[in-house]
Amino acid sequence: MALFRLNIEWTDSSSNTLVYKYPFKNGGREVNDRSSLTVRESQMAVFVYKGQVCDVFGPGFYKLETNVYPILTKLAAWTYGFQSPITMDVYFINTKQFTQNRWGTQNPILMRDAEFGSIRVRGYGQFAFKVDDCSAFLKELFGTNSTFKTEDIVGHLKSLVVAALTDSLGESGVSALDLAGNTFEFQDKVKETVQSSFKEIGLQLTKLIIENMSVPEEVEKAFDERSKLGILGDKTDVMMRIAAAEAMKTAAANEGVGGAFMGAGVGVGAGVGMGQIMSDAFKSQNTANNNAVKGSSAHCSDCGEALPAGAKFCPGCGAKIERKRCCSECGAEISSQAKFCPECGNKL
Repeated sequence: MALFRLNIEWTDSSSNTLVYKYPFKNGGREVNDRSSLTVRESQMAVFVYKGQVCDVFGPGFYKLETNVYPILTKLAAWTYGFQSPITMDVYFINTKQFTQNRWGTQNPILMRDAEFGSIRVRGYGQFAFKVDDCSAFLKELFGTNSTFKTEDIVGHLKSLVVAALTDSLGESGVSALDLAGNTFEFQDKVKETVQSSFKEIGLQLTKLIIENMSVPEEVEKAFDERSKLGILGDKTDVMMRIAAAEAMKTAAANEGVGGAFMGAGVGVGAGVGMGQIMSDAFKSQNTANNNAVKGSSAHCSDCGEALPAGAKFCPGCGAKIERKRCCSECGAEISSQAKFCPECGNKL
């Protein structure tokens, strides 16, 4: 029987094929000593004999009589090499990186926050992977399938990433407020956690990107309120003033009988705070008005002529004006030697 010449190779024209099983002519799987193997860059070739991996070849050109013969002789107990064709399966595995695989949390992750209690967190991003151990990948995943594409495994890999994210959130102890500021450190932690799961199936996680970590809308509003209070000083009285002002705005917006009762109820709850606010405002305004009146109602003690501000002599009779010293806080008359107001204690 004449032996045929065969060059085993795979020209990959796809962007998502992980494994390609070489199709022998006429449905056979016979290889002889005149056969050769061509493995291109970003490829590995796996020879399987009776369900057992007998060799893995990296990029290059191989004459099978010299490269495969010792291994197959041991496995198949061949004494005379490839004098007769031998039946086997040849798989090509794509070892390039498969990028831009999207991941996201289908359900929110519950995390415990020291300031806000239990919070539901969602996240999404992308990851990249490649085949790292061809033998492990063949045994654990694609088996004897003729082709194996990224769509056949990405769903499983997404679940591994989300599981690692959930575990890392629980162990990190990072506050929800600090998640955005620690994205790079956090994604490195998740990548380290999930790497072992990828390795078990012969893969390597080459890149993991967390594009966003978000919390529910009501929690975002609480963050905004916290930021507002931080800018204003984060004091208790500031919080009471804001709450009272918001309550009064709500009461004023209500109309009709129901609105009147609601306004009355709000007034009972917010009246104390608003009363103090208005009292302080009126006190400051009255003090300023009293000082303005006292500064503009001075008259000459001799002729009664109204005196302009800063005048040293009366414009009516020419008498010298004796200026009285007054407290700038309460307007009380004080002596020229006094250092403190005798009425309000204001430092002069």
